[in-house]
Amino acid sequence: MPYKGMLIKHFIFLVKDFLFPTACALCGGSLTGISEIQYGLCDQCRSGTACVAGEKCNLCGKPLISERDVCLPCRNGEEKSYDRLWTLFPYTGKFRKLLKSYKFAKNLPLADFFAEKILELFNANPVLRDAHIVPVPPRPGKIKDTGWDQIDCLVKRLEKIYGGGAFLRCLKRRKSKVQKQLGRIERMENLKGRIYLCAKAPKTVLVIDDVITTGSTMEECSAVLKAGGAEKVYGLCLFYN
Repeated sequence: MPYKGMLIKHFIFLVKDFLFPTACALCGGSLTGISEIQYGLCDQCRSGTACVAGEKCNLCGKPLISERDVCLPCRNGEEKSYDRLWTLFPYTGKFRKLLKSYKFAKNLPLADFFAEKILELFNANPVLRDAHIVPVPPRPGKIKDTGWDQIDCLVKRLEKIYGGGAFLRCLKRRKSKVQKQLGRIERMENLKGRIYLCAKAPKTVLVIDDVITTGSTMEECSAVLKAGGAEKVYGLCLFYN
């Protein structure tokens, strides 16, 4: 039947566009080469989207101005359970657009772009090579509501490239409010007792999340891992807010 055939063709087109986008996530230009389609970015935007260089705070990941190792707010703040945190991009301008395209528009090829940047970080920091990678657990119901979890998708890409032995989904999360709707103190209270271990914590851990705002999610995950036997806990957030 002609109508049925049109529906099938339309469905195939949607699936193809979902898995292999034809427009750059940043400039909207056409993607032509194999590498452009693989990463969801045109070559110009991809080469022009570099991680922020220079010294950054070991605890919040924001660039340091005149301080060394730790910024003044973190130095005067509460002690952290994690030993160090890395970030890649600021959550502003084109970088904000990049995350929105990945997280909300489900631009899956961008996971390859982020994975590439994470592997560059691994190569530059030997301390991370022995770490087990642990994704921040999604809130219950998130996958049902949105259809996916952007962190787990990224970790799966890393697993495929980096190998499966160093990855461990040992954290789970009980029902809680959505963090982005809350302030700093509310975020900390919201997660207390909500994240727990479902498997033995490895000795050295790298916890991966997408954005660090107040650091409450990273802190709770790290505290649980340390209480469960982890000796060193590092954090990696794609973006700092």
